[in-house]
Amino acid sequence: MLNTLQDQMIAVSSSGVFRTVTRYRSCVPRFSLLACAAAMALHPWTLRAQAPVNSPAQPATDAPITLEEAIRRAEASDVAYRTAATDKTVAGLDRSIARSALLPGVVYHNQYIYTQPVQPSPHSTNSLNTTSTSAPIFIANNTVHEYISQGAVTETIGVAGVANYRRLSAEAEASAARQEVARRGLVATVIGNYFGVLATEKKLVVAQRSTDEAQQFSELTQKLESGREVAHADVVKANLQLQQRRRDLADAGLAAEKARLDLAVLLFPNPLTQYTLATALDQPSVLPTKAEVQADGAKNNPDLRAALQAARATKFELTAAKAAYLPDVSLAYFYGIDAAQFAVKAPDGSRNLGYSAVATLDIPVWDWFATHSRVKQSAARNDLAKVELTATQRQLVASLEELYNEAAVAADQLASFDETVRTAAESLRLTKLRYTAGEATVLEVVDAQTSYSAAQAAQVDAAVRYHVAFGQLQTLTGRLP
Repeated sequence: MLNTLQDQMIAVSSSGVFRTVTRYRSCVPRFSLLACAAAMALHPWTLRAQAPVNSPAQPATDAPITLEEAIRRAEASDVAYRTAATDKTVAGLDRSIARSALLPGVVYHNQYIYTQPVQPSPHSTNSLNTTSTSAPIFIANNTVHEYISQGAVTETIGVAGVANYRRLSAEAEASAARQEVARRGLVATVIGNYFGVLATEKKLVVAQRSTDEAQQFSELTQKLESGREVAHADVVKANLQLQQRRRDLADAGLAAEKARLDLAVLLFPNPLTQYTLATALDQPSVLPTKAEVQADGAKNNPDLRAALQAARATKFELTAAKAAYLPDVSLAYFYGIDAAQFAVKAPDGSRNLGYSAVATLDIPVWDWFATHSRVKQSAARNDLAKVELTATQRQLVASLEELYNEAAVAADQLASFDETVRTAAESLRLTKLRYTAGEATVLEVVDAQTSYSAAQAAQVDAAVRYHVAFGQLQTLTGRLP
């Protein structure tokens, strides 16, 4: 009975709940019907939980992805790049705020002040009591009812404000350069992963060909052994070679899948998205001359630009710290009403509208060496920025030279690897013919197979080496995809 119920609950998804309950209502007890209904009610959730295990193929992209498209997709989702872009925006707004502090500020000020009037003394005369009730109890205030409605224009003139604006301007430029550094680092990562996927796919093809070659050779040795033309040791050696090639094929497939996932993490919201790449691995870009690379590196390198702007920022920071020794001038102009009535004219006909101007000169005298300490702090940061600038310049020169030599050597090796692969393929063909004729040993065939597979894998590595070196060289010179 329980087995019948289990079979029927599994069939609910195709036959329907009501048909099942009706069919077995007469032969199943009431409590079993309740259990069956509960199980069937939970069954869709069970199917839903198991759906990922038996889910169909993952979504795929419509068109092959070029390197430029891969970079664009990575820029939209990379956290480090988005953080650098946010820092650039914030630095630009800080510069705008500092510029606003240098300009006159305008405020329309409205205020009502009520002050308790002076209470008359019981011992005073009536005339004095009448007069005293119109005076405020606080002598600093003007009257019991005071209305203030004025437009105020204020301006502070000082060296510190100008230096602070210059400092924030330099920091904004440095943030923009750091964003470009982050972008170029992201581009280098995408280039490495992009061509890494192409390389692993190419190596997977090589591993599949090597496995097929080993399979054919194993079958050949078995046929020759059947004709008593070779010893059984040749069959054993061929089978060992076939087993190793199958393991290499499995490793190549795993490496290809891992490389695809690493790139998909940068490009898609779902890393399991299926995609194809448009750029071919065997189509290297033309390497520019060393003079062009050096000129572009000195002009377009964001690391150098960021270091230059950081040095400028610390220089202006030092100027702002020294400006604390100098006086500041503040100017203010007020126009409006400050009277006992909220009106243009007073009860006696006089005008309440008027203006006033204030000029203030603040001269620093003593602050317990706080300004002196700030100046020393800024001077230390300025010295560090100069050291970082020179270090960046040295590193740029060394990196340009290193990457250019790397790309040049890889480009030269690509042509030689083409010849090596052709020679290894011809050697394998001739060795197999000699083995079939009984003029070569099984070890020579296995060695020729290994040499051919190694030559193809090395050719793929050389292509990736060139593409990666060329991409890193582009990140230093600014000629990005």
